[in-house]
Order: sequence, then structure tokens, then C-alpha cells
Amino acid sequence: MSKAQPWTIKDAEDYYGFKRWGGDHFSVDAQGHLCVHPKGDHRKIRITDIVREAEASGLKPPLTIRVQDLLRHRVSRLNEAFRSAIAGEDYRGRYRGVFPIKVNQLREVVEEILDAGEEYDFGLEAGSKPELIIALALLENRKALLICNGYKDEEFIELALMGRRLGKQTIIVVEQLSEIDAIIRIAKRMGVMPHIGIRVKLTTSGEGKWADSTGENAKFGLTAAEIVEVAEKLKKAKMKDALRLVHFHIGSQVPNIATIKKAVVEAARFYCELSRMGFPMGLLDVGGGLGVDYDGSRSAFESSMNYSMEVYARDVVSNVMQVCRESHVETPDIVSESGRALVAPHSILIFEAVDRIARDLGPVGALKGRPHQVVRELDAIRRNRRKFDPLERFHDAKAKREEAHARFSLGSMRLEERALADRLFWDVCRQLRADLASSADVPDELARLDSMLAEQYVCNFSVFQSLLDHWALDQLFPIAPIHRLNERPTVQATLVDITCDSDGKVDDFIDFEDVRRTLAVHPLKEGRPYYIGAFMVGAYQDIMGDLHNLFGRVNEVHAFLEDDEDDGFYIEEALPGYSVERILGMIQYNSEDLCRMLKRQVDRATKADSVRPREGVAMVDLYERLIRGRTYLIPHRDEKASLRRTDRR
Repeated sequence: MSKAQPWTIKDAEDYYGFKRWGGDHFSVDAQGHLCVHPKGDHRKIRITDIVREAEASGLKPPLTIRVQDLLRHRVSRLNEAFRSAIAGEDYRGRYRGVFPIKVNQLREVVEEILDAGEEYDFGLEAGSKPELIIALALLENRKALLICNGYKDEEFIELALMGRRLGKQTIIVVEQLSEIDAIIRIAKRMGVMPHIGIRVKLTTSGEGKWADSTGENAKFGLTAAEIVEVAEKLKKAKMKDALRLVHFHIGSQVPNIATIKKAVVEAARFYCELSRMGFPMGLLDVGGGLGVDYDGSRSAFESSMNYSMEVYARDVVSNVMQVCRESHVETPDIVSESGRALVAPHSILIFEAVDRIARDLGPVGALKGRPHQVVRELDAIRRNRRKFDPLERFHDAKAKREEAHARFSLGSMRLEERALADRLFWDVCRQLRADLASSADVPDELARLDSMLAEQYVCNFSVFQSLLDHWALDQLFPIAPIHRLNERPTVQATLVDITCDSDGKVDDFIDFEDVRRTLAVHPLKEGRPYYIGAFMVGAYQDIMGDLHNLFGRVNEVHAFLEDDEDDGFYIEEALPGYSVERILGMIQYNSEDLCRMLKRQVDRATKADSVRPREGVAMVDLYERLIRGRTYLIPHRDEKASLRRTDRR
């Protein structure tokens, strides 16, 4: 769009991709505020209203907002997608989904999923002893499945079999050949007939970031020869009736539906063969992999998916049905372990941009006096009297800047002259970017000018705590301001967090066809907050975040739609983030001991007359207050310029 034309909220929706990655769940209102539609209908919540209400209760950003109705909507949509596919195919079997707790073990998330899935007999999957302990207590629906994956010791197996004694539909999935002997031995000792599944090691490999965890070299799963051996061990132990399930997993976030279909067909063959061998079976678990369209491109790109939830369900059902029909085997109940697709969309991280770092300090005026020859040559390139083309100007300016740096290092250029050379170089770059703004054919080197000139917005959060996958796996998340969207964003920026690590940054952003290196944002206004949201962060980020720089978990609120109001909402639960005292306790520091140690030093300073008694008391009070306080920054601003006032224009 030409810069001469006014900026509209439609431009904001297109640039930030709200309608692409957000589907029917996000929109921009006339005042430029981002709204969330939890159920995908006309009802909406202005996200800044949630932030205001949280701030009123003392919980300031960084803030995780859980839109609980959106989470419930995802659970219903997945189950209804399979119900519809089963009905459409006249499939003789049902869908029995489970939520893999590892994706988000937080109590509020797991309980909400179980409540929303109650009518569908939606179950849980556990991959460790702590997760199994959670699942045994929370899963009270005896019609729901409890799938046990991962490495297992005797205690894990005993816990799972205890679930069978309590009437739960617990299935222990054999991941390694050595596990079957332990399961048989412990089951006999406890007098329990186990329900057992086999994870098969498919030749089909996954795609995307987790492709290496699948296929024949995967660490989990049994080969065809090992499956035959397990079958023989069960027959010998007179536990033939124990084998009920075939399971496979081809990785998290599978972008290509063709890969899923190929894996389903291969796994269904294993299922049919075990059924032919006389095992009762009844369940085919297609594992996880159902993707999330983080960038909205609906493509086979690793941060996207070229299918919908409904297409996924139809393809799984139809392919299982076709293989079973060809093998003359009764169709099984279908199980899936979709975690990312359920929980990623419901969580939004809100953080404030509190400062900016700019390389370019603005245009340089006319040179005064007689500066260094290199500076004069850079100024000539800036004025471009010889009318060089853009690429030649850039190369010449870059060479002269490098010469200036070299001369400074050798002591033949003063600091003021080097600073002036830098400013002239950036002035040339800014001119070139402006000249090429409307050009369709820009050389690669000059196409990087936006990134070179980008400002850095300093944001009050930690990438390592709240967006760990961005740092560790280059995972793309949708990121956008949540207000002022009716204003043109005129600043190209990258985002840096408040950690002391240079890797604490976000410099890859979603784009429709590629990855952006900068994000268009609005100029910061003195005394007014500028809030940015990172979206679809509900999968893994809550659990995998670490204590880098001792920031810890952020504040959190759970928002629900009001039943009797179109756009009303309420915060059901507000959870303060970690205090400094709590964080210190996690790493073996006792806050009382620290306070005593500090007070001892203050007392010594007071006795030495380097600190007045009243100052010493104030120092101890400050230390004790901050040790009980929050770990993140507390921006100071004029209350008259608060979000409540400035954004309701």
C-alpha cells in the first residue's frame, strides 16, 4: 500500500496476519484494539481490557493470559471433527482422544481440558511417573483412556497397574523390548491382567523440526522382529488378551498431511497383522503431530500445516478404514494424542516495550571545520554528487566506514571523527532505503537495509522463560502489538528482552511467504505503555521455560466470557508470578539468611560512620522489600497517561 494512503484496521489485520493464523478468533476493533473471539463467533474480548483488569489487581505485564473458552473450544472442535469424519465414512468404531500432559502440565490447563472433554470421554497420556501421578488423581471418568508412554521402571508399572485395580482404562505402551518382561512379572505379582500397547517403529519419517526423532532411528518403538518377540512372550505368559493397542508417533508439528496419511497406513498394517495373529486389539493410537498454523500460510512450511483439523480427522479415519477393509479386520477405535493443537492457541504472552535502541541517530547536518579526509569522503558519498547507483554508493560507504574504524584502531582518527563517520554511513543507508522503497528489483545486499537500520525495542520479559522454543528451536510465534492498530506502524524493529544474554532476542517474525527479520511497530510515547503480544504460546513454553537470570514465571490470569453478555468477560483466577524470595529458594538461598548477612554489613558501615543510622535502616528496608517483590521490571509512568486513558480515544 502507498504511504500516501491512510492506514486502516484491515491493513493491520493483513500485515500482522490476525485472520490467517488466528482464523475466526482474532479481530481489530474500530479503536485499534486487538480482540479475541474465544468461541470463534461474534462474541469478543478486548485484550487491553484484560490487561487493565489484571493491572487493577496488581498483576502487571509480563502477563500470560489464558483464554479458557478458546481452550475448551479446541477440545470440542477436535472431538467433533472425528465424530463428523466417523459418521461421514460410516466407520464402525469411535474416537477416544487423550491429552498428552507433557505439552502443558499446569493444573488449570489439564483440569479445563478434562472438563471440556467429559462428554467425549476424553482421557490423558502420561510419559513419566510425576505425570502418571497427576493423571491417576485427576482422571475420574472410567470410560476415558489413560495411555502410559515413555521409559518405565518398576514403580511406573506398579502405578499403572494400580490404575487398572481402580477400574481405570490404563494402557501401558511398550516402548522398549526390555519392558515387556517387567510388565508380565509385576502384573503376575499384583494379580492384575494388564492392558498393553505396542509402539511401532515406522519406516515413515516425520517432517519439520522434529523429523529426526522418528523413523527407523527413533529412540522409542519396536521393530517388526521385536513386535513378534513381544507377541511370543505374551502368548507364553498366557496374557494374549492383554494386547489391545498399536501406537505410533511421527513427531510434533507435522506440516504435511501426506506424511500423516502414509504413517497411518503403515501403522494400520501392523494393527491388522496383530489382529490376524489372534490378539484382541481394539485400539489404534495415531499419536501426536496434529499441527498448528503459526504463520497462517497453510503450507507445508515447518511453522505451518497444509491441512485443517477436520481434514486431519477425515484422512485418519478413511485410511484406517481402507486398510482394515482390505485386510478383512474389524475397524478399531481411534486414539490420538494431540497436545500442541489443543493448547497452543489459548495462551497469549503480553509484555511491554520499555525502551528503544537505535543505530541510526538521525540525519547529519553540514560538516563544520575540516574533519578527517575519510569523513569528508563519506560526506561526498552521502551527497552523491557523482550520481552513483545505489549498490555502488552502499559499497563505497561501507568501505569508507571500515577504513574509519581501522584508522581509529591505529590511533590516527579521533573518537568524535569516528562517531561522525558512523553517523554518515547510517545516513547513507537511510537514504538508500527511502530511494528503493517503491522499487520492485532490489539487490540482496540492499534488501537487508531494513534489518541493518532496525531499532531494538527493549521488552520486559525473558525469552528463555516464556518463549524458549524461539531461542532453542527457531520456532516462529505470531507477535504483534495489541493496541494502536489503527495507526500506521512506522518503526522497523527487532525485540530484545531484559536478560543479560545476547541470545535473549526475537529477530524472526512470521510472514505470509517467508520469514521477516523485523517487525513494524509504533513509535514509543513518553509515559504511555506500549504492549505487544506473543500468541499461540500454550504448548511447552509454560513448562520448558527456565530460571535464566532468575526471572521465573510471569503473572497469569484466566479469562472467561460472560454467559449473559455479548462482549463481557471475567477473570476467574489470577496467579502472581514468582517472587524473588521464591526463586532464591529454588536455588538453595534462604531469604532470611540473606537479609541477616546484608544487615550485618550495614551495621558495620554504620559503626564506621560511612552510613548514617537512618540511611542504614532504609537500606535494609529496601533490601527486604525487594526480596519479597517481583523479578521483572516495574516501568514508571505518569498515571495520567495510563492505558485506561490514552487508548480510549
